[in-house]
Amino acid sequence: MSSAVSEQRVLSGMRPTGSLHLGHYHGVLKNWVKLQHEYECFLFVADWHALTTHYEDPRVIEESVWDMVIDWLAAGINPGSATLFIQSRVPEHAELHLLLSMMTPLGWLERVPTYKDQIEQLKEKDLATYGFLGYPLLQSADILMYRAGQVPVGADQVSHIELTREVARRFNYLYGREPGFEELVEQAIQKMGKKSAKLYRSLLNKYQEQGDESALETAHALVREQQNITLSDKERLHGFIEGSGKVILPEPQALLTPASKMPGLDGRKMSKSYNNTITMRDSEDDVMHKIRTMPTDPARVRLTDAGDPEKCPVWQWHLVYSDDSTRNWVQQGCKTAGIGCLECKKPLIDSVQEELKPIRIRASEYAGNPDLVKSIVAEGCEKARDAAKQTLEEVREAMGLGYF
Repeated sequence: MSSAVSEQRVLSGMRPTGSLHLGHYHGVLKNWVKLQHEYECFLFVADWHALTTHYEDPRVIEESVWDMVIDWLAAGINPGSATLFIQSRVPEHAELHLLLSMMTPLGWLERVPTYKDQIEQLKEKDLATYGFLGYPLLQSADILMYRAGQVPVGADQVSHIELTREVARRFNYLYGREPGFEELVEQAIQKMGKKSAKLYRSLLNKYQEQGDESALETAHALVREQQNITLSDKERLHGFIEGSGKVILPEPQALLTPASKMPGLDGRKMSKSYNNTITMRDSEDDVMHKIRTMPTDPARVRLTDAGDPEKCPVWQWHLVYSDDSTRNWVQQGCKTAGIGCLECKKPLIDSVQEELKPIRIRASEYAGNPDLVKSIVAEGCEKARDAAKQTLEEVREAMGLGYF
């Protein structure tokens, strides 16, 4: 795959560990719906990743897989625009993970910030396992398998993309220098034509001798524009200017997503472990009950007591769902005791119901047609395996395993 194509490919996944809620919808799914129209998207159910923390009781994974895919489709993911698949149905992920583990230094995994953070947060679980230590490398294999140029992540996940970049760089350095690499590069430069060849050599000197990053970007752009050289030659030229070999596994970029502003019903992060969620398929009655019973500013004991919206979890929801005029009405009414807490919650109930109504309808349609859901995923798995096999063929060849 060319670097130009790689840059237009996005990969993202989600662990099936329970019902999806509004935090997932606002934090991930709305972004996926947008990205599917801008990039070639591969979206997968990360069931192997779920096993790294739920290996003792995997029933929740089995129960959640199909419900999660239905929620994705209900949220607006279009199987005609994005490839949906299940990680464990593409066994090439496991092989690439194994092969990458042969050359990945142990220290790289131990220093991933989320490794220590999760061990601290999940003290009740025994996470002293090989699988848990290696899960960031499995993530790297997921990304590199599809040569995804863009990976949508929050700020707390950027370290995983950095690890993936380091793994790709090390792989290309170790295995990208095929026999006669320099001669093949020289032939590729000559095929570019005199003008482009001269410019490429000039940019090469600027980057390698002066560290000029803009020269590196310009050189990559120049190579991508070439019409009269093969994709393999392009990858050799991309790798050569960076001082490595042929780019077999392109380095991905983190596509930073805005932090989810969807708080839980109690003001903390929305999480099923806090029991403070509204799920994407909650009934109208459940939504109404949950919002009506949300905690409010403790200073408002009686209806006539003035309150402070900044101290009230309900206000955080108005910041997500309400327009400026409604927010002004809340601020004025709360501080002067002009409105009661139930009155304040009514616009939120209406907005959440309006948002969830089409999602519930689509979810009901897909839930009533499980064969359709399974066929969508089966087709996605087939497409994902085709791409994965192509990558693994080149990886095996580069590592000296192409003798079958």
